[in-house]
Amino acid sequence: MEINESVAGLLEVAGIEQPYTSQGLNALALVNSKYLRDLKLNVSTTIGSLHLTKKEAYLLALSVCVNEKHSVLIAAFESHCRANGATDEEIAETHACVSLMSANNIFYRFKHFMHSTEYYQKHPAGLRMSIMMNPAMGKALFELMSLALSAVNGCEQCVRSHEHSVKQHGADEPRIFDAIRLASVIKSLCVVI
Repeated sequence: MEINESVAGLLEVAGIEQPYTSQGLNALALVNSKYLRDLKLNVSTTIGSLHLTKKEAYLLALSVCVNEKHSVLIAAFESHCRANGATDEEIAETHACVSLMSANNIFYRFKHFMHSTEYYQKHPAGLRMSIMMNPAMGKALFELMSLALSAVNGCEQCVRSHEHSVKQHGADEPRIFDAIRLASVIKSLCVVI
């Protein structure tokens, strides 16, 4: 049956052992949705970016899965990360980056929303962020991950700040574009899986 092939292909790309099912997969399989094939291709294409190494792509994908608290995809992408050379320290740091960006994105989004209030704008955050100083994955990738997570979480101020920092660390716009495209596709994968 073709839809079973589409589900199987998507699960294979994601690195999820069969049998596996979810409400999203069931709903799409029930109507033989072409979206399953699209999503499989989107995941494959974005993971295979010319501007990201496989390790970088999988660490970025993992960060989105952690951000979305998707335990099945976290396990699958941690496995992909290790298979592509990521260390336990880099994987742990990915979890830490997600946690830090969760706090920062809320805090700085609030400051952005309250732009007319002088106290909020001038008062320092007072949050410890020492992990950002010398990350195991390297400052350039940590900043790129922070940018991708900030885009997923919708914090304009953090997106602008991290995009500037990523460029200062030598990334060009095609690399940034591919990282954001990957993050958006993995977010969509989290919805279906």
